[in-house]
Amino acid sequence: MILLHAANHLDVLKPLLRFDHWLFHKINQIWINPFFDLVLPFARQQEFWYFFYLFLLVFSLYNFGIKGCWWAVSLIMTVIIGDLFSSSLVKSLIWRFRPCRDPELADQVRVLVNYCPQSSSFTSSHACNHFAAAWFIFITLNQTGSWRWLLFAWAFVISYAQVYVGVHFPLDIFGGAILGTAIGYSMSFLFQKQFGTLSLK
Repeated sequence: MILLHAANHLDVLKPLLRFDHWLFHKINQIWINPFFDLVLPFARQQEFWYFFYLFLLVFSLYNFGIKGCWWAVSLIMTVIIGDLFSSSLVKSLIWRFRPCRDPELADQVRVLVNYCPQSSSFTSSHACNHFAAAWFIFITLNQTGSWRWLLFAWAFVISYAQVYVGVHFPLDIFGGAILGTAIGYSMSFLFQKQFGTLSLK
């Protein structure tokens, strides 16, 4: 297992990790306001987006029929695969303290949730899952309108919230977003190869 920590790494990585800490400090402690303090802890929770998930399901089934059913199954599989890669593979290979558990930072971190996970911080599964879903939806529904660009704002807000509440570093988010992008692209390619392009008539 690789330990990702500034004190334990080669000089070439230390500037990157120092910048990561600096940016975390800005997001978690400087660029703050009461509205974000209220909203972002909820925005990162799955329950907050239930109506959006229901909309996607109804939209796909209503407009695309049986293909829409397979699309919904493929989207769910995209998220599951993203979570497996991030939580079970990468986190088993790379260990990093979460900000709220980092011995050097824990007493300085604003933790806006009622728990601090004990799992590795790298990569962020929230970022991986949501960017994988965003790219899958964006590519497979490329004939359905410009609203699809909002998917990346959705994934970004959820990912940003993870840093804001004190459970991830920005580098964890970036790594998760890159991994999620690769998974989303791959799953959309497989879906389109099997079912073709979905478009509104």
